[in-house]
Amino acid sequence: MIKAPDGILYDVINQKHLQLSLAAGQKGTVIAFICNHCPFVNHIIQVVVNLAHYYAKEGINFIAISSSDILQFPHDNPILMKTYADENAFPFPYLYDEHQKIARAFDVHCTPDFYVLDGGWHHYYRGQFDEARPANTIAVTGADLSAALDMLIQGDVLNWKPVPSIGCIIRWKKNDVSEI
Repeated sequence: MIKAPDGILYDVINQKHLQLSLAAGQKGTVIAFICNHCPFVNHIIQVVVNLAHYYAKEGINFIAISSSDILQFPHDNPILMKTYADENAFPFPYLYDEHQKIARAFDVHCTPDFYVLDGGWHHYYRGQFDEARPANTIAVTGADLSAALDMLIQGDVLNWKPVPSIGCIIRWKKNDVSEI
């Protein structure tokens, strides 16, 4: 199994830096790459929050990360990230990946993008939340992510090929070689 990248990012909710692996759940962790401006994220965010509450009881922690370039998307700046988290009652950290190092390490291409890590911080699942999209009539349920989490909790091997996430592409900063 592949060990997931780790790093320290700024939590806009608590206004402190947080090491990703220290926010891990006992049985697993969902890393959700999101941003404020993405209609795909906004379409599902309330169900993401609901699932975070539900799976916390099962030893699964959620972490949201925004790697958006705030020069291209000013609405994704840390102050407005905190407002977004407050408005949506996030029960999980919302981290700002200013230098986009964590997004690059996870090989993120769009928001939302969901990673499930097992209790040892190894990759278990990467894929879509469900088949709902802003332009279709499919109900938002989180079915794909929930199925993966249920299998992880039961100690099962993932028995299907995950569907890749679809959404807003990550706009990479130009010439930023800063370290985490």
